Amino acid sequence: MNVRKIEKLLKEVAAGRLSVARAMDGLRVLPFENLGFARLDSHRELRRGFPEVVFGERKTIEQIATIVERLASRGQAILVTRVGPETWEAVAARVPGMSYNAAARALYRHAPGRRKPIPGIAVLSAGTSDLPVAEEAALTAEVLGNRVERIFDVGVAGLHRLAAEQERLFAARVLVVVAGMEGALPSVVSGLVDAPVIAVPTSVGYGASFGGLAALLGMLNSCSSGVAVVNIDNGFGAGYTAALINRKAARLRLLSRP
Repeated sequence: MNVRKIEKLLKEVAAGRLSVARAMDGLRVLPFENLGFARLDSHRELRRGFPEVVFGERKTIEQIATIVERLASRGQAILVTRVGPETWEAVAARVPGMSYNAAARALYRHAPGRRKPIPGIAVLSAGTSDLPVAEEAALTAEVLGNRVERIFDVGVAGLHRLAAEQERLFAARVLVVVAGMEGALPSVVSGLVDAPVIAVPTSVGYGASFGGLAALLGMLNSCSSGVAVVNIDNGFGAGYTAALINRKAARLRLLSRP
């Protein structure tokens, strides 16, 4: 059950159109639903503002399909990360309206009747090889209710490509910057903008990149202030954090209006 349904249920009780007993029946799966192999957090959207996201890696197709069916029954947004097309095909056969982002390796469905997406997030990638992680970040932020500007292949090997995107950089409230190799791009971007930068190291690079460790350490040692760093290849974590920052910024902007 999503937040809007719970709000509607409580209003029905307050208006006397629904008994407390019936309302309790409607809330029976709160605060979690035990499926045996998983316990779905029914309160996640109430606490965090976003419903539970499913990490698909190492789960069976049957487990994922069952989880998605239960999430869909609540009318929530759905996001399952790190899955292949065969999982999407199996889930789509059981749950209507599912989509698949092949680059991000994620299946998703927007919440029915979702509000207008909040602008303010930009996702940058240093190179085309970083696109899977960048797309995971962008898709995550979109499913969580944001409009995302994608600015890809603007790495430090050709900074004129980044300079050409200054207008979109300056318009963002929060930027996710994805890079492998030596991981220099987040520092460069942070030195240009007045918004927080979430740096995502990727496992892209030659031998001495050590599977992304070189980029991770480079980003942790950024000389530009305002750079926060997530784990290697963690596009989801970056997209989620960007969504939290953007939502809070949008609310503060509304409150500051005369």
